[in-house]
Amino acid sequence: MNYIRHLNSVFQHFAKDSRLNPTHVSLYMALFQFWNINRFPEIFYINREEVMEMAKIGSKATYHRCLRRLDDWKYIHYMPSHNPYKGSKVKLLKFSTASGTATGTSNEHVVVQALVPYININKQNKTENKLSRERQPKNELVVIEFFKKNKWPPKEGIKFYNHYQGVGWKVGGISVIEDWQATARNWMLKAKELKQETGFVGSSNKKLEVDYLKICTDKNYGEPL
Repeated sequence: MNYIRHLNSVFQHFAKDSRLNPTHVSLYMALFQFWNINRFPEIFYINREEVMEMAKIGSKATYHRCLRRLDDWKYIHYMPSHNPYKGSKVKLLKFSTASGTATGTSNEHVVVQALVPYININKQNKTENKLSRERQPKNELVVIEFFKKNKWPPKEGIKFYNHYQGVGWKVGGISVIEDWQATARNWMLKAKELKQETGFVGSSNKKLEVDYLKICTDKNYGEPL
Protein backbone atom coordinates (compact mmCIF):
# COMPACT_ATOMS: atom_id res chain seq x y z
CA MET A 1 0.00 0.00 0.00
CA ASN A 2 1.49 3.28 -1.12
CA TYR A 3 0.13 5.94 1.22
CA ILE A 4 0.84 8.84 -1.19
CA ARG A 5 -1.12 7.15 -3.97
CA HIS A 6 -3.84 6.30 -1.47
CA LEU A 7 -4.18 9.90 -0.24
CA ASN A 8 -4.13 11.32 -3.77
CA SER A 9 -6.95 8.99 -4.74
CA VAL A 10 -8.93 9.73 -1.57
CA PHE A 11 -8.74 13.47 -2.16
CA GLN A 12 -9.87 12.97 -5.74
CA HIS A 13 -12.92 11.15 -4.41
CA PHE A 14 -13.50 13.88 -1.80
CA ALA A 15 -13.52 16.54 -4.52
CA LYS A 16 -16.17 14.67 -6.53
CA ASP A 17 -18.35 13.51 -3.63
CA SER A 18 -20.95 16.20 -2.87
CA ARG A 19 -22.30 14.23 0.10
CA LEU A 20 -19.22 15.00 2.19
CA ASN A 21 -18.85 17.94 4.52
CA PRO A 22 -15.74 19.17 6.40
CA THR A 23 -16.55 16.97 9.42
CA HIS A 24 -16.47 13.82 7.28
CA VAL A 25 -13.09 14.81 5.84
CA SER A 26 -11.69 15.73 9.26
CA LEU A 27 -12.83 12.40 10.71
CA TYR A 28 -11.37 10.42 7.83
CA MET A 29 -7.99 12.16 8.20
CA ALA A 30 -8.01 11.47 11.94
CA LEU A 31 -8.65 7.79 11.24
CA PHE A 32 -5.89 7.83 8.63
CA GLN A 33 -3.48 9.28 11.21
CA PHE A 34 -4.29 6.49 13.69
CA TRP A 35 -3.91 3.98 10.86
CA ASN A 36 -0.48 5.49 10.24
CA ILE A 37 0.41 5.39 13.94
CA ASN A 38 -0.48 1.68 14.02
CA ARG A 39 1.70 1.03 10.91
CA PHE A 40 -1.16 0.51 8.44
CA PRO A 41 -2.65 -2.80 9.65
CA GLU A 42 -5.61 -4.36 7.87
CA ILE A 43 -7.86 -3.63 10.89
CA PHE A 44 -7.10 -1.50 13.94
CA TYR A 45 -8.84 -0.46 17.16
CA ILE A 46 -9.89 3.10 17.85
CA ASN A 47 -10.75 5.05 20.99
CA ARG A 48 -13.70 7.41 20.60
CA GLU A 49 -12.28 10.20 22.79
CA GLU A 50 -8.91 10.13 21.03
CA VAL A 51 -10.42 10.18 17.52
CA MET A 52 -12.87 12.96 18.43
CA GLU A 53 -10.02 15.04 19.81
CA MET A 54 -7.89 14.45 16.72
CA ALA A 55 -10.79 15.26 14.36
CA LYS A 56 -11.92 18.25 16.44
CA ILE A 57 -15.44 16.87 16.79
CA GLY A 58 -17.22 17.89 19.98
CA SER A 59 -20.48 15.95 19.65
CA LYS A 60 -20.74 12.18 20.12
CA ALA A 61 -23.85 12.11 17.92
CA THR A 62 -21.98 13.87 15.10
CA TYR A 63 -19.04 11.51 15.52
CA HIS A 64 -21.15 8.36 15.25
CA ARG A 65 -23.24 9.75 12.40
CA CYS A 66 -20.13 10.62 10.35
CA LEU A 67 -18.59 7.21 11.02
CA ARG A 68 -21.72 5.48 9.73
CA ARG A 69 -21.84 7.73 6.67
CA LEU A 70 -18.20 6.99 5.83
CA ASP A 71 -19.03 3.31 6.20
CA ASP A 72 -22.15 3.59 4.01
CA TRP A 73 -20.23 5.49 1.34
CA LYS A 74 -17.45 2.86 1.22
CA TYR A 75 -14.61 4.95 2.58
CA ILE A 76 -14.16 2.79 5.67
CA HIS A 77 -15.53 -0.38 7.22
CA TYR A 78 -16.73 0.44 10.74
CA MET A 79 -17.14 -2.39 13.27
CA PRO A 80 -18.64 -0.88 16.45
CA SER A 81 -18.00 -2.46 19.82
CA HIS A 82 -20.71 -2.68 22.46
CA ASN A 83 -18.15 -3.56 25.12
CA PRO A 84 -17.13 -0.43 27.11
CA TYR A 85 -13.72 -1.98 27.82
CA LYS A 86 -12.97 -2.80 24.19
CA GLY A 87 -12.64 -0.24 21.41
CA SER A 88 -14.39 -0.37 18.08
CA LYS A 89 -12.56 -1.62 15.00
CA VAL A 90 -12.02 0.20 11.73
CA LYS A 91 -10.76 -0.89 8.34
CA LEU A 92 -9.80 1.81 5.86
CA LEU A 93 -10.61 0.70 2.35
CA LYS A 94 -7.63 1.06 0.04
CA PHE A 95 -7.81 3.50 -2.84
CA SER A 96 -5.74 3.42 -5.99
CA THR A 97 -5.39 6.11 -8.63
CA ALA A 98 -4.83 3.39 -11.22
CA SER A 99 -8.29 1.90 -10.86
CA GLY A 100 -10.00 4.90 -9.31
CA THR A 101 -11.97 2.65 -6.98
CA ALA A 102 -11.74 1.51 -3.41
CA THR A 103 -10.98 -2.11 -2.63
CA GLY A 104 -10.86 -4.04 0.57
CA THR A 105 -7.72 -5.93 -0.37
CA SER A 106 -4.76 -5.28 -2.61
CA ASN A 107 -2.50 -7.68 -4.52
CA GLU A 108 0.25 -5.12 -5.01
CA HIS A 109 3.48 -5.36 -3.08
CA VAL A 110 2.89 -3.84 0.34
CA VAL A 111 5.41 -1.27 1.41
CA VAL A 112 4.70 -0.12 4.93
CA GLN A 113 5.96 3.41 5.23
CA ALA A 114 4.84 5.74 8.00
CA LEU A 115 4.07 9.36 7.23
CA VAL A 116 5.80 10.45 10.40
CA PRO A 117 8.04 8.68 12.94
CA TYR A 118 6.10 6.35 15.18
CA ILE A 119 5.13 8.79 17.87
CA ASN A 120 1.83 8.33 19.62
CA ILE A 121 0.64 11.83 20.47
CA ASN A 122 -1.70 10.57 23.16
CA LYS A 123 1.09 8.57 24.82
CA GLN A 124 3.20 11.74 24.84
CA ASN A 125 0.39 13.64 26.54
CA LYS A 126 -0.01 10.87 29.13
CA THR A 127 3.74 10.92 29.81
CA GLU A 128 3.67 14.69 30.27
CA ASN A 129 0.70 14.39 32.63
CA LYS A 130 2.55 11.72 34.62
CA LEU A 131 5.61 13.95 34.97
CA SER A 132 3.35 16.79 36.05
CA ARG A 133 1.81 14.56 38.72
CA GLU A 134 5.27 13.56 39.96
CA ARG A 135 6.05 17.24 40.54
CA GLN A 136 3.14 17.27 42.98
CA PRO A 137 2.93 15.57 46.38
CA LYS A 138 1.03 12.28 46.37
CA ASN A 139 -1.34 13.44 49.09
CA GLU A 140 -1.81 15.74 52.06
CA LEU A 141 -0.01 13.41 54.48
CA VAL A 142 3.24 13.67 52.47
CA VAL A 143 3.11 17.46 52.81
CA ILE A 144 2.37 17.29 56.54
CA GLU A 145 5.34 14.96 57.09
CA PHE A 146 7.58 17.31 55.09
CA PHE A 147 6.55 20.28 57.26
CA LYS A 148 7.07 18.25 60.45
CA LYS A 149 10.56 17.27 59.27
CA ASN A 150 11.33 20.97 58.84
CA LYS A 151 9.95 21.68 62.34
CA TRP A 152 6.82 23.42 61.18
CA PRO A 153 3.32 22.73 62.55
CA PRO A 154 1.10 20.32 60.58
CA LYS A 155 -1.53 23.05 60.22
CA GLU A 156 0.86 25.07 58.04
CA GLY A 157 1.37 22.03 55.80
CA ILE A 158 -2.39 21.63 55.42
CA LYS A 159 -2.72 25.32 54.47
CA PHE A 160 0.06 24.91 51.88
CA TYR A 161 -1.51 21.77 50.37
CA ASN A 162 -5.02 23.22 50.20
CA HIS A 163 -3.78 26.44 48.59
CA TYR A 164 -1.82 24.81 45.75
CA GLN A 165 -4.31 21.99 45.29
CA GLY A 166 -6.92 24.67 44.69
CA VAL A 167 -4.85 26.44 41.99
CA GLY A 168 -3.80 23.25 40.18
CA TRP A 169 -0.22 23.31 41.52
CA LYS A 170 0.66 26.40 39.51
CA VAL A 171 2.49 29.55 40.51
CA GLY A 172 0.39 32.61 39.76
CA GLY A 173 -2.09 30.33 37.99
CA ILE A 174 0.27 30.06 35.00
CA SER A 175 3.59 28.29 35.64
CA VAL A 176 3.45 24.63 36.65
CA ILE A 177 5.39 23.91 39.83
CA GLU A 178 8.57 21.99 39.02
CA ASP A 179 9.53 21.08 42.62
CA TRP A 180 6.82 21.23 45.27
CA GLN A 181 9.32 20.81 48.12
CA ALA A 182 11.25 23.91 47.01
CA THR A 183 7.93 25.76 46.81
CA ALA A 184 7.11 24.56 50.33
CA ARG A 185 10.45 25.90 51.64
CA ASN A 186 9.69 29.29 50.08
CA TRP A 187 6.28 29.13 51.75
CA MET A 188 8.00 28.59 55.12
CA LEU A 189 10.42 31.47 54.55
CA LYS A 190 7.64 33.86 53.64
CA ALA A 191 5.56 32.73 56.61
CA LYS A 192 8.55 33.30 58.91
CA GLU A 193 9.12 36.79 57.52
CA LEU A 194 5.47 37.63 58.00
CA LYS A 195 5.56 36.45 61.60
CA GLN A 196 8.66 38.52 62.29
CA GLU A 197 6.92 41.61 60.91
CA THR A 198 3.89 41.05 63.12
CA GLY A 199 5.87 40.33 66.27
CA PHE A 200 6.29 36.58 65.94
CA VAL A 201 9.56 34.76 65.46
CA GLY A 202 9.22 31.22 64.11
CA SER A 203 6.64 29.09 65.85
CA SER A 204 8.07 29.07 69.38
CA ASN A 205 7.86 32.72 70.51
CA LYS A 206 4.53 34.38 71.06
CA LYS A 207 3.52 38.01 70.87
CA LEU A 208 2.74 39.61 74.19
CA GLU A 209 -0.96 39.56 74.78
CA VAL A 210 -2.83 42.39 76.42
CA ASP A 211 -6.16 41.81 78.12
CA TYR A 212 -8.02 45.02 77.47
CA LEU A 213 -11.00 43.80 79.50
CA LYS A 214 -9.01 43.22 82.68
CA ILE A 215 -10.70 44.89 85.65
CA CYS A 216 -8.80 46.13 88.63
CA THR A 217 -10.28 44.50 91.74
CA ASP A 218 -8.80 46.98 94.28
CA LYS A 219 -10.45 50.06 92.70
CA ASN A 220 -11.32 52.87 95.16
CA TYR A 221 -14.94 53.66 94.47
CA GLY A 222 -14.65 56.76 96.75
CA GLU A 223 -12.68 58.58 94.06
CA PRO A 224 -14.72 60.89 91.85
CA LEU A 225 -15.23 59.89 88.27
